Amino acid sequence: MIFTHDTNEALRSAVWLVNAALDVGGSEPSALDSVDDLAAFYDDFGYTGRLDGDRDELAEVQAIRGELRSLLTSERDAVVATINRVLAEAQAVPQLVRHDGLDWHIHAIADDAPVATRILVETAMAMIDVIRHNELDRFSICADETCEGIVLDLSRNRSRMYCSTACGNRNAVAAYRARNATM
Repeated sequence: MIFTHDTNEALRSAVWLVNAALDVGGSEPSALDSVDDLAAFYDDFGYTGRLDGDRDELAEVQAIRGELRSLLTSERDAVVATINRVLAEAQAVPQLVRHDGLDWHIHAIADDAPVATRILVETAMAMIDVIRHNELDRFSICADETCEGIVLDLSRNRSRMYCSTACGNRNAVAAYRARNATM
């Protein structure tokens, strides 16, 4: 494992949120259209703390997806500037915590902060690890020519090319058909 559990989860959740805005791969991931979708996202990615569960909160989370995309896809210096700005604006104060059966990990903002702010701060904290390990190349844009989804490749051999199974399958079928058409 390259990064700690909390870093992996923060990166995976940020990629999911960005890709959900694009509705990449059809139903994978599903769109974040309702308060119930937000609650499922919150549970699936192990967020803790305040969750109001209303339309305003959903709109706030939907509104940060552009900034998350920038954090995940910008050049190194731009990412660093964004990380520093996000952490300063949120007045982040990293602290070690243990809860819910997880060992020590970092929370950098109070549990009662708005969930959109917590997502941004946790993503910024995760990106610190990415920058420090010089691993920005773990992020790419989907190899499917019709898709703009973000790929997070945490594999050892760095072989992931598609943002979703649907994009990978669509390209495999197209390659198969192209091979058979030449026979």
